[in-house]
Amino acid sequence: MAQETGRPLRADAQRNREKILAAAVRVFTEEGLDAHYERIAKEAGVGTGTLYRNFPTRETLIEAAYRNEVARLCDAVPGLLAAMPPREALRTWMGHFIDYATAKLGMAEALRAVVASGSDPYDHSREMIQAAITSLMEAGVAAKELRSDIRPSDVFAALAGIALTSAAPDQRDQAERLLGLTLDGLTAPRS
Repeated sequence: MAQETGRPLRADAQRNREKILAAAVRVFTEEGLDAHYERIAKEAGVGTGTLYRNFPTRETLIEAAYRNEVARLCDAVPGLLAAMPPREALRTWMGHFIDYATAKLGMAEALRAVVASGSDPYDHSREMIQAAITSLMEAGVAAKELRSDIRPSDVFAALAGIALTSAAPDQRDQAERLLGLTLDGLTAPRS
């Protein structure tokens, strides 16, 4: 991944950036908008100067952390499809979606602040997630594991509904049951 300048990052700088973004998600999820840069830097194992150099404002850090989570979620699809049958890949990815939704829920206050500053962290995230679901569904239909009469947008709506009602960490058991029900509904009947 390149910085906003378009120049590729050195490998160590890229690792630091990834550690910062992962730590930011954890800390903003736990502490909300009041999260301190010093704690994020400590969690990431980098100096505060490194954090400020990469993300000079709270808003740039929050937006980058959110966009990184969306990219990680969507970028997981090819690897899942290569490692397991499509139905299993979809179910695994659905669990990752709930992890993403849980982090997004925890970061809601911070994300609202980013939106209020005039930025749109959600720009393109819906399309990226929709494309990920489409890839999973197409693979499942081609393998005759998933029904062909269900639209990816319907799956996205179902996942969004589960996330709205069951994305809190203490609701994970319910989310898992609902994901199982959803997958059962998507499964092609056996001939």
